[in-house]
Amino acid sequence: MHNHSHHHHDEMPAHNHQTRLQKKFKIAMLVTFFVFLGEVIGGIWSGSLALLSDAAHVMSDVASLLISWLAIYLSTRPATPSRTYGYHRAEVFAAFINGVSLIGITGWIFYEAYQRYTAPEPIKLTGMLIVGFLGLVANLIILWQLHGGSNNEWHSNLNVRSAMLHVIGDTLSSVVVVVGGAIIYWTGWYPIDAILSFIIGGIILFGAINVTKESVHILLENSPRSTDAHTVAKHLCGLEPVKDVHDMHIWSLCSNYCVLSAHVVIDENTALVPDEILKQINAELQTHFGIGHATLQLEQIGCTRAGNLLCNTQHQ
Repeated sequence: MHNHSHHHHDEMPAHNHQTRLQKKFKIAMLVTFFVFLGEVIGGIWSGSLALLSDAAHVMSDVASLLISWLAIYLSTRPATPSRTYGYHRAEVFAAFINGVSLIGITGWIFYEAYQRYTAPEPIKLTGMLIVGFLGLVANLIILWQLHGGSNNEWHSNLNVRSAMLHVIGDTLSSVVVVVGGAIIYWTGWYPIDAILSFIIGGIILFGAINVTKESVHILLENSPRSTDAHTVAKHLCGLEPVKDVHDMHIWSLCSNYCVLSAHVVIDENTALVPDEILKQINAELQTHFGIGHATLQLEQIGCTRAGNLLCNTQHQ
């Protein structure tokens, strides 16, 4: 006896939301590209390594926003016979690529900052401050575009969060550039430019490592961090018709789409019909664990094999 259940979300609102999100990313890409051009020109003119370091980061943002936009587009495409879950994983791959690219960029920033710290060079403060301030304004506009609205994706979508980390890093970098210019103006201490570049790199690296770790966690099909098989099985076994759970698998297709499959042993004396049992179990999975797609096989004979919850099998 087996069945499965999953929730079909209202496709039209979801499609409209994805369309709005794609539009926001297009605007963000355009603004970010002009910020990149401004910081390259301003960095060369002023001789500021902080500006040039940030320009390298901004260029990676253009690429990351493009990758994220493409991933959002792919995620709206329907499932196919060869890709039965659709293209949800594209968002996770985008987050992984963005995270790895950020880690590489921070390595370059640290190297250049060390070179500049050991041999400080004069900086044209006017250019540094003007470009830094304009970059700050532009990045705040991008943040408002991506983070605003009623359908906030910051916490639920790893792809959007990875792109946001690029932009947040830019925003903080612009703040650091402006502050650094002010310090140089009042003190004349040019090494602060290199020190601030180290700070920029540290900010970027911290977020990049977290996003990369989370994307790898999903790509390896691990259970969601807030949910594990033992916790879910214990909760389900507390339901009146359920005697045991085995052969359970929980994984994430993307950061906000969790999937479960399991064999559920039911009490042969229960008065509930299979459809009612499935409805009850799926409601519990959705409410307590955020699992909206479950494939469940109902049985009346339990599994006697040791370690039956996961039904571990040695690979030949």
